[in-house]
Amino acid sequence: MYQKIHLTGELPEQWETALSELRDDLGLLEAPDGIPVRCQKGETLSVHADGSSVSLTWNTTVSFYRALSHIPVPLQPCTVEEHCRFDSVGLMFDCSRNAVLKPEAMRGFLRKMALMGLNLGMLYTEDTYEVPEQPFFGYKRGRYTYEELHALDDYAALYGIELCPCIQALGHLKRILHWPAFTHLRDNDEVLLADLEETYVLLDQMIRAASAPFRSKRIHLGMDEAFGVGLGAHLTRYGWEDPHAVIGRHLKRVLDITDRYGLDPMIWSDMYFHLDGCDYHSGGMPSEAARAAVDPRVSLVYWDYYHAKQEEYASAMEKHAQFGVPTVFAGGIWTWIGPAPSYPTTIGNTVPALNACMDAGIKTVFATAWGDNGAETNLTTVLLGLQIYGEMAYTGIYDEKAIAERFARCCHANAQAFLDLSLMNTVPGMQSRPADPCNACKCMLYQDPLIQLFEADFKGFESAKHFASLAPRYEQYAQENPEYDLLFRFYAALAHALALKSQWHEQAADVVRTGDRTAADALAKRIPDTIHALDVLRRLWRKLWEGSNKPNGFEILEVRLGGICARLDTAAEKMAAFASGEIDDIPELSDPSLVIKRRPDGSVGCTNTMDEIATPGRIDY
Repeated sequence: MYQKIHLTGELPEQWETALSELRDDLGLLEAPDGIPVRCQKGETLSVHADGSSVSLTWNTTVSFYRALSHIPVPLQPCTVEEHCRFDSVGLMFDCSRNAVLKPEAMRGFLRKMALMGLNLGMLYTEDTYEVPEQPFFGYKRGRYTYEELHALDDYAALYGIELCPCIQALGHLKRILHWPAFTHLRDNDEVLLADLEETYVLLDQMIRAASAPFRSKRIHLGMDEAFGVGLGAHLTRYGWEDPHAVIGRHLKRVLDITDRYGLDPMIWSDMYFHLDGCDYHSGGMPSEAARAAVDPRVSLVYWDYYHAKQEEYASAMEKHAQFGVPTVFAGGIWTWIGPAPSYPTTIGNTVPALNACMDAGIKTVFATAWGDNGAETNLTTVLLGLQIYGEMAYTGIYDEKAIAERFARCCHANAQAFLDLSLMNTVPGMQSRPADPCNACKCMLYQDPLIQLFEADFKGFESAKHFASLAPRYEQYAQENPEYDLLFRFYAALAHALALKSQWHEQAADVVRTGDRTAADALAKRIPDTIHALDVLRRLWRKLWEGSNKPNGFEILEVRLGGICARLDTAAEKMAAFASGEIDDIPELSDPSLVIKRRPDGSVGCTNTMDEIATPGRIDY
């Protein structure tokens, strides 16, 4: 049922269309006989309800929709006074790590962002957008068409949300440069060849195509982590040169292109520290050469998801101020360590970061939600993190109870249910660090049943018991949060599969070393149930993926899961042979294990790539 309201006074353009789209999210229906809501444009956001009518003040289009979300349903007296501490605050959508968010899913995010008051959406697309002159650009990767992006921009504009493109103009271009059509443009596998004229022809095509669908004049050009710039084909072709000079000259050429299209560019700032041998996130001052390489036409984006102390962020912001150009801040919602997000790390590092941004007067902040190594975490899981950004932006404080109440209002979900997704990452007894959280879930999922790289690291932890306890919890959350039923059923299936797989990992090596053939027989006979559970997981994962993303990219996860099942089948055969006395040893299991991730203080480090979990060899050799 909807609560009827009747809006009068000063209202944003296209409010009828926007409110119609938001009807289900808000639970509000515009009707002549509805509760009177008197609206005016002012300096801040305010909502005053006396139980029979509402007075609402808004100052930006998106603040109008956030203000509507403050109207209680059912109506009761309330008073809300807020102002946003930032000019722009929002989310960077990673659409490059195999998962390309479907336009309809993106529209769902935009609606929820409107209720949170977030006004910036950045689409990170390394190659997943059309470049008309380059048919191999984003080939078979689910790239966006111009029409899709333009329609999304129109939709975002309904709510006063700015969408802007985020591309790469130097590094992070391996998915493009691996095609034979682009071989001649490589400095190395990841980095474009600076100073080659054909490089700038391509960049002109990319920048024109990436910016064309959007109203915004802002464009993020990337240029982070361009390791080895000037030291590959550039060195062979042009000779050695200070990489600062190479990047500085390249940036000027790129900015000449953005000038041609009237764009306002920003880039990541890390290379100006890396080239001086500084640890970007923990020390070092930018050198004179680094400062000279920065063009005054650009803004620098300081990205940092790794610290739990406000003074560390404040120090880095002071260093960025020395470049003499605007600083933008990018924090992180930790979605890149496996199938489950890390909310303890997200909250522990986000709160001090945003406090530092407010103190430093940073005008633009956004959250990143990277999908490193396969986009295993569904982007829906970031919603609680976005709510934190929204509430801190408008109230200036972190209030866990208030955030949970707002999350229930804006996203129709239980905040604790989303927080508890992170239980997948840490088995009781494991300790995380702010920059290096545990990811037990991913390690247990991909650890080979025979070559158990992390046997010693997980020794003594009751992984099977832990994961088994999570499955019914997530099933309950699926019932209690119907809008996210599939999401929580996926996590229930994942927990169940890991509980079964963990039983093997906790026992298999010891069974072989002690020669316990009875236990070996029992282990071998349980493998079919584990394989079945993984197949159930695969099917749910695909359904979840295709509900949010274009189908491209899921083949990576299916290949991984299929490989796990094949290895489990092999392990079962070997264990059955051992149990029957056909063989006297399984060398892979009897081989002693070394500690890799576990530190003396009890913390367990993160291993974030599937190949480094599954094998000491190389899958891609």
